[in-house]
Amino acid sequence: MPTLLLVRHGRSTANTEGLLAGWTPGVALDDRGAAQAAALPGRLAELPLSEIVTSPLQRCQETLRPLLDARPGLTAHTDDRIGECHYGDWSGRKLAELQDEPLMQVVQAHPSAAAFPGGESMRAMQTRAAEAVREWNARVERDHGADAVYLMCSHGDIIKSLVADALGLHLDLFQRIAVEPCSITAIRYTRLRPFLVRLGDTGDFTSLAPREEPPADDATVGGDAGAP
Repeated sequence: MPTLLLVRHGRSTANTEGLLAGWTPGVALDDRGAAQAAALPGRLAELPLSEIVTSPLQRCQETLRPLLDARPGLTAHTDDRIGECHYGDWSGRKLAELQDEPLMQVVQAHPSAAAFPGGESMRAMQTRAAEAVREWNARVERDHGADAVYLMCSHGDIIKSLVADALGLHLDLFQRIAVEPCSITAIRYTRLRPFLVRLGDTGDFTSLAPREEPPADDATVGGDAGAP
């Protein structure tokens, strides 16, 4: 079965402002995110991509624009099922403000029980994304063969939940996974099991350098802003 490249969108204005964007319209890439997107075609230059699938949200569309310009034979298919988690009433709020919400402890320690007010549960998020991947796997294999490589541009929590699904991890463990902006995660699917062959690969190790402020113990809901 095919190999899937999961690309998290480049750094966005919401990432740098510390906002939980969700499906809030008008969230664009910042200058660093635009540079990350511009570098994506070169990072993938040696790979023959059979299909490109994207979240409908602006930050993903902007991330893919340089890649699509470099590969005029490809078009991006939009699939709402790999769109960001529906955070409901939390959307657009400062992450710092949300730390005091009782639900945040559930999101961190027991995400399979977390449902966002006015939004969806994290279980529903994972289920819809995993169903999308399985359907696209079958479609890509049918149209392009079992060795095909295709790409999905999505969001931090979506990609983390798909990695957990591929590894057979309970959703309650998915906060142990980290994927930076514009990182590439590769999963090779087979008849018996998926293989995680890359996780959050940004092509450099800048994000591992010591920071002025040490990383927080909690996972950043929606994904953090990456290296400074």
